[in-house]
Amino acid sequence: MKLKKLASAGRFGARYGRRIKQRLLTSEIPQRAKHKCPYCMKKNVRRVSTGIWQCRSCEVKFTGKAYTPGEQKAVI
Repeated sequence: MKLKKLASAGRFGARYGRRIKQRLLTSEIPQRAKHKCPYCMKKNVRRVSTGIWQCRSCEVKFTGKAYTPGEQKAVI
């Protein structure tokens, strides 16, 4: 049986098991993707820390969900 590559979870090597690494990827891949800014509508939003997101083009910071921006909550 041939195993699929585990993308960024491959950094753990042979440790922790395949299922745990797959579960990590379900939250890590959307978290690191670029998202659409609710202010300028450009796809330039990156995560700063848990629940804090920043647009790299209009420099606005706002809160959202932990792993995806989700609905806009408040402006920082």
